[in-house]
Amino acid sequence: MEYLYEKLTAYGNSDYYAFHMPGHKRNMELMRARLPYNIDITEIDGFDDLHHAEELLKELQENAARVFHAEETHYLVNGSTVGLLSAVMGCTERGGRILMARNCHKSVYNAVYMNELRPVYIYPEFSEETDLNAEIHVDQVKKLLEEYEDIQAVVIVSPTYEGVVSDIEAIAEIVHEYKIPLIVDEAHGAHFGFHSYFPQNANTRGADVVIHSLHKTLPSLTQTALLHINGRYVDRERIRNYLHMLQSSSPSYILMASIDECVRAMDERREEIMDTYVERLQQARERLKQLKNIKLIETEHFDRSKIVLSVKNLKNTDGEVLNGKRFQEMLRSYHLEMEMASGSYVIAMTGPGDTQEGMDRLVQAVMEIDKNILCEELSGNDEDHTIKNISYEIVPLEQAYSSFEAGRMEGESVKWNEASGRISLEYVYLYPPGIPMIVPGERITSTIVQKMVKYKEMGFSIEGLSQENCLLVAGNPE
Repeated sequence: MEYLYEKLTAYGNSDYYAFHMPGHKRNMELMRARLPYNIDITEIDGFDDLHHAEELLKELQENAARVFHAEETHYLVNGSTVGLLSAVMGCTERGGRILMARNCHKSVYNAVYMNELRPVYIYPEFSEETDLNAEIHVDQVKKLLEEYEDIQAVVIVSPTYEGVVSDIEAIAEIVHEYKIPLIVDEAHGAHFGFHSYFPQNANTRGADVVIHSLHKTLPSLTQTALLHINGRYVDRERIRNYLHMLQSSSPSYILMASIDECVRAMDERREEIMDTYVERLQQARERLKQLKNIKLIETEHFDRSKIVLSVKNLKNTDGEVLNGKRFQEMLRSYHLEMEMASGSYVIAMTGPGDTQEGMDRLVQAVMEIDKNILCEELSGNDEDHTIKNISYEIVPLEQAYSSFEAGRMEGESVKWNEASGRISLEYVYLYPPGIPMIVPGERITSTIVQKMVKYKEMGFSIEGLSQENCLLVAGNPE
């Protein structure tokens, strides 16, 4: 089988001269940066065209489908975002109704806006013990499908950013009773199915459309992803058409070569790569379970590639109340950069590229920090005791208008403390993880404003706002 990276390398070393894009002309001496200009090409003879794949790229995508147990697979060079946009818009009619988990990524919300959809939200349960949003339960899905007979598609995220996994097989079964497709944002689960330590991937569990971010948990370059299509409830041509519209017309051959090499590695060297990774991961998790104060947390159904470490209800020996942001800063002093911090925990994302040295450094740093921590219930006398109530719990808000309807309204900017009761005309995100706290068209409450204020005080980045410390709301108070 011919592989893209090998073919690009051979071409880069040949005497073919480029009277075509890109403008660097593979001239490695022109630029001072050591970037891979020599293998960066456009659609030329022998290298196929992603938007009209007939030869090499067609064969490579078919190979990816085989490796990931899908019926049909497409390369994504615009990340999972373009996959989610294409999947949602390709599975719904303009103005239709969609059932979606409220903890979906913002790209799903953008698809809802672009297709003028009317969303019905499934709110994940919240665990007070771990401060994690729990899985989506099949009973929730069934109840809402019974209530709204015009739902055209269902979208859930599994695993979540924190690693929580839902029962895809059970959910797919109930969704298919209504002859509609199940779209699974499995962006954080591209490694699923490649080792028994992890769950099987959603392609094998009945999902109709599955999106994988290769770059998140497998050895591939940032922005690389896959979209998989299965079953008979999906209009495949519509999804393909949206991919052609939304994905770059100049797809990077470097990114496509990275996808190809990642798929190849998972096919040819799966045991070598994954066995070593899982052994290191298991050892690290076992050592972290011995911590006296900091807790390694997980749920019943969990992706154990995510190391979630909680400092809930903890102080350091100086009496400072800890939170996820402060814990992240402490780990940064060891030159360890976490994936994200929440109100009470941090997430260390792991992957096949992790070394034994890296795992050891994480464990040793956390153990040192753990020795300087006190475990005690925070009292009302603690100045910052309210931190223990700040979490990524998704607060249900009234949907007064769809996001598309809200986007057509006249608005005004008001201070946060004046926004309660008003209709938001903009998103409010904590990023990461990119899940909206407020969606345009939702009625703002004092509870959500208090959470925003507290997160700001704790040093978290609140995104989506057109003006700092203000919210854009509908012009006339209701």
